[in-house]
Amino acid sequence: MKHIQLVVLGGGPGGYPAAFAAADHGMQVVLIDEGKQPGGVCLNRGCIPSKALLHVAKLINESRESSEWGVTFQPPEIDLDKLRSFKEGVVGNLCGGIEGLCKARGVELIKARGMFKDSSTLELKDKDGNVSELTFDKAIVAIGSVPTMPGFFNIGDDRVMDSTGALELKDIPAKLLVVGGGYIGLEMGSVYAALGSAVTVVEMSSGLLPGADRDLVTPLQKRLQEAFAGIHLDTKVAKLTATDDGIVASLEGAGVEPEMTFDRVLISIGRRPNSANCGLENTSVELDERGFIKVDRNMRTADPKLMAVGDIAGEPMLAHKATREAKIAVETLLGEPVVFDNIAIPAVVFTDPEIAWCGITETEAKAKGIEHTTHRFPWAASGRAQTIGRTEGITKIIVEPKHQRVLGIGICGAGAGEMIAEAVIAIEMGATARDLADSIHAHPTLSETVMEAAESVLGQPTHFYRKQRKS
Repeated sequence: MKHIQLVVLGGGPGGYPAAFAAADHGMQVVLIDEGKQPGGVCLNRGCIPSKALLHVAKLINESRESSEWGVTFQPPEIDLDKLRSFKEGVVGNLCGGIEGLCKARGVELIKARGMFKDSSTLELKDKDGNVSELTFDKAIVAIGSVPTMPGFFNIGDDRVMDSTGALELKDIPAKLLVVGGGYIGLEMGSVYAALGSAVTVVEMSSGLLPGADRDLVTPLQKRLQEAFAGIHLDTKVAKLTATDDGIVASLEGAGVEPEMTFDRVLISIGRRPNSANCGLENTSVELDERGFIKVDRNMRTADPKLMAVGDIAGEPMLAHKATREAKIAVETLLGEPVVFDNIAIPAVVFTDPEIAWCGITETEAKAKGIEHTTHRFPWAASGRAQTIGRTEGITKIIVEPKHQRVLGIGICGAGAGEMIAEAVIAIEMGATARDLADSIHAHPTLSETVMEAAESVLGQPTHFYRKQRKS
């Protein structure tokens, strides 16, 4: 039996940053991951492969739209083998990079499944069935989440996929049903639509991307209505039936056919914490009613030997939030005066256009009774948006009215995910609208829309004029 100072269970964007940070501070670290290669869901079956495919989808869409600018391309020929190879190459390079960093930092990487026997012992089982044990002083649990698949959708047919199956890109179905109008469903639906599938989205609620600001969703929904075969809101999939002709979906909702047949179905109705079957019941860790490990602001659990970070430690289930929590956990172990006190966790939907936001949304401000004012700058007034033919976007800023401190920023438009970092820094630093408005932004850039949205708080932005309402 081997004893180690710190064990990190899970090699995703919460786990490997924790292992690296601890090793950088001189701790003896073992990183345990059951995958063929480290990186977790994000790198192997989520963020990275999906963004590689979304890049290709964007390229296809732009090649079609360019005819409006006087440049016409031949319809694309899709080589699925090459496309899969590109995606897998990106993943392989990044996973290999993590393994290399493990060696460089002196982190021992063990590819095995870990099961807690008690609060200081892990049982490890590798792919060949070999079993060993490892004891430790402390452990950081970073075992992530898995796609939600309700039993009545799990009909034993591989034509019904979760997000992992959709990323395998086995074929381009003529008709694809996406169950769930959240970010995973819309991103993967966008990929398949660009490749040639007729995509139908079914969402139980009254709008796409439930929880996102409606002002931001509206431009995206208009574009998706053109790209998709259908979007059915307030609609439920009651049943899926496998037939020789395809998967028959029984639908319940106004204005939708009661039965439709699809070549493939993507179930994308969320994710759940991966807290089962890892022996947590043999420790003093406490779970909430949804299966998340309860943690405090230092990422400590109810078990003094165990900490938890990432998806397993609660929402939002985002890779960058996991990485920040990993550093908090390690600094806590080192005795540093630190807590998770970030107030601006960015969220990005990598559709086309992208949607990104951080801080408080207008809906949240109203629900919590927070005094605020809201200001919007339309991208139709942006010179850069005009030059790239993407004027459907909007930049929205929410401020506290007395001191005009920035409470939240939301962006819908091309490259919104890259632009949101400025908003995160502004909110974390307590910036005011004047701070943003008086900071020189390069021209012509899309980032100017943040500056001009801030200008609208102070008066009139340079490139857009609103008539003032008479009181």
